[in-house]
This record gives sequence, structure tokens and C-alpha cells, in this order.
Amino acid sequence: MFPTWILFTLMAAFMQSWRNAFQKQLSTTVDVYGVTLARFIFGLPLAGLYLYFLYQQQPISVETSFTTQFWIYIVIAGLSQILATILMVLLFKQKNYAIGVGLAKSEAILAAIVGVIFLAEHLSLMGWGGVAIGGLAVFLLSKGNQKQKISISTLCIGIGSGLSFAVTSLLVREASLELSTLPVIQRAAWVLLSIIGFQCFIMLLYLSIFSRSTLVAMWQRLGLTFRVSICSFLASLGWFTAMSMQTVAIVKTLGQIEILFSLLISAYFFKEKLARTDHWGLGLVVIAAIMVIWA
Repeated sequence: MFPTWILFTLMAAFMQSWRNAFQKQLSTTVDVYGVTLARFIFGLPLAGLYLYFLYQQQPISVETSFTTQFWIYIVIAGLSQILATILMVLLFKQKNYAIGVGLAKSEAILAAIVGVIFLAEHLSLMGWGGVAIGGLAVFLLSKGNQKQKISISTLCIGIGSGLSFAVTSLLVREASLELSTLPVIQRAAWVLLSIIGFQCFIMLLYLSIFSRSTLVAMWQRLGLTFRVSICSFLASLGWFTAMSMQTVAIVKTLGQIEILFSLLISAYFFKEKLARTDHWGLGLVVIAAIMVIWA
């Protein structure tokens, strides 16, 4: 039987690939800030219902204590994820769908480096090997069938998105560890509700003041906005729970299996052509996934 964190990671990767696909569609008629809000707006009530369900199934007698450090992690993680999403949507407009996702998946190796340097996280030799191979896979998949070099702006946006996602993931884990008196599932659910609530507040406040037309555009694409939110909620639920159980770099390296789902969506949903290097890249993703599972 696979460890629980693996199952949550696979669910997260699958749902995130669909969320990205729906975000790409939504970005054709809604601006980048509206597409970002779409990730959270319907996720907030779902996160509340999910937490309520957990407490109904497993009542907790221990009083939940939210430290100042917990809220600092929540605020920085929430802002980092908003920035990462904005950069990723901009990336969709510069490269095709699969390459956009591939560049942003530099998150895993960046999370490993930042986690070790600033948060004293530890990775085994095999874990580092898996992360490195996963990074090589991302490079191959990002390059695709292009003859020309990737532009500096595209590279910077992609790395910026990956780094912002990495910071988000690392601080999500740190916030979860602050709630050490709770079972791991409840810890992840509290972090999920807190971050989504903060993000909804910030984005709704900003758009209500500066861009009400964006809210109108989202309302006109309500069905697609809802699909983005549902997929995003399920993906975040999977990521947050897995990262509460396992080191971020390990989770995110296994999560690169999302690239396989994204390439399939790219080929069959968006009718985009894939390159020969995609096969090598996918093979390396599988090898990296196996290595981190056994790390």
C-alpha cells in the first residue's frame, strides 16, 4: 500500500493539470487578476465545509492555538501564491501550454535549495538525485521542439513563478507544523482555509476598488470560473495535506508527474504538437518520481 502522502500528491498533480488547462481557457476573456481570483473564490466555502466535515468525523478535544508565527506564514504564503499564479498566467501568453507549465515546475528544485538553506530541511542522497533528475526533465520539457533560445523574459517569468510557488509550499508546511497539537489532516485543512480566506479577501478588495469590470467578466464566464475553483481547491487540498506529511521537495518532485497529465491535455485538449524531447523528459520524470518515493 502506498503511503498516504503519495496518494494526496497524485490527486493534487492530476487536479492541478486540469486547473491550469481551465485557467488557460479563462485567460482568453478574463484578465490575469481575474484568473488568479478564480482559483480561490469558490474554494473558500468548500474549504470551510471540508474542515467542518473533518471535525464531524473526528472530533478534537484539544484547543487549537494559532500563533503569530502561523499567521505570518499564512500571509506570506498567500501573497507568494498570488504572485506565482499571476506570473504563470503571463507565461501561458508567451509560450504554449505544456512549456508554460514546464518552466513553472522549476518549483521542486528551488524548494529543495531554499528549504535546505533557510529552513534546515534535510534530503537524503537519493532524494537529491531525484530532485536533480526532475530538474533536468523540466529543462527538456520546457525546451520542447523550439530551435531558438528561450527568451530572457520568458525564462525570468518561469523561474519567478517557480520560486514563488516554492516559497508558498515551504511556508505552507511551516504553518502546518505550527499546529502540532492537531492531527495532520486537520492541520492541513486549517492552513488551506486560512490561506484561501486571506487570498479571497485581498483579491476581492483589490478588484472591487481598481477593476470591477474584471468581476463582471468572471460572472459572464461563471461556469469556467467554477471549474477553475473546484480543481484548484482539490489540488491545494492534496498539496497541503501531502506537504504536512512529507518534505516539500520530495512532494513536489513526485508532483512533477503533473507534466505528464499536462502534456496529454496539451495534445488532446488543446491540439498542440509535442516534441521528441518530451519523451525523454517524461522518462526522467518517472525516474525522478521513483527515486523520491524510495528516498
